[in-house]
Amino acid sequence: MALGTTSIWLRRYATAAPPRLRLLCLPHAGGSAGFFHDWGHAFGDDVEVLAARYPGRQERIAEEPLTSIEELTDALADELVPYLGTPLAVFGHSMGASVGYELALRLEARHHTTLDLLMVSCRKAPHLLTPRTAALGGDTALLDEVRRLGGTDAALLDDEDLRELVLPAIRADFAAVARYPARPGVPLGCPVAGFVGADDPDIRADEVAAWAGVAPKGFGLTVLPGGHFYLRDRRDDLVRDIRARLAPKR
Repeated sequence: MALGTTSIWLRRYATAAPPRLRLLCLPHAGGSAGFFHDWGHAFGDDVEVLAARYPGRQERIAEEPLTSIEELTDALADELVPYLGTPLAVFGHSMGASVGYELALRLEARHHTTLDLLMVSCRKAPHLLTPRTAALGGDTALLDEVRRLGGTDAALLDDEDLRELVLPAIRADFAAVARYPARPGVPLGCPVAGFVGADDPDIRADEVAAWAGVAPKGFGLTVLPGGHFYLRDRRDDLVRDIRARLAPKR
């Protein structure tokens, strides 16, 4: 796939000139590329933002969603090959953090490419994961869990027709998370930055700090006010932090 070709897997916010660096954004379970829309041109004229478009939502609503993090990661790794001539950073929120970790491992092993930076948000370190299966018991339990975390617009869940459209992707993503158990952490060749909301109901700051164990190239933790979706209310603070991390090294 040439760069001029549109990838069904990647929404691209192109820069006017060839970018110095690309930032790939990976959404949470049930999320979509649209979650990162207002990040598209937030990091400067020389940083091109890519947002992952998973099957079963938005432009890909008619496609069958994937039900494993490994499948998602394998597909993304292949789609990213044409972009690997430019340094790449990754930001993954919740489920997206695990996708980002697996993606970093695949790019290193298969394509001899090391990320500039992996940023993981509201996700336990790989060796601490405790898969949540309660939401797999049925639609009611699943919807209760999504509402509890606050990641999906309540209007979508309250409207029966809209709910039926978004439920398959949500169900598939939660199944993928449940099937991704704790594993021995494989060290990465890139630095890692962790982010978490101070009031996240499920993820403690020390559990995110444990990513340091797979980050021999360096790790830093940022705790921001808010819950599991702190990145909505604290969007400007988070963008400012990321922009500083992506700035040219002096």
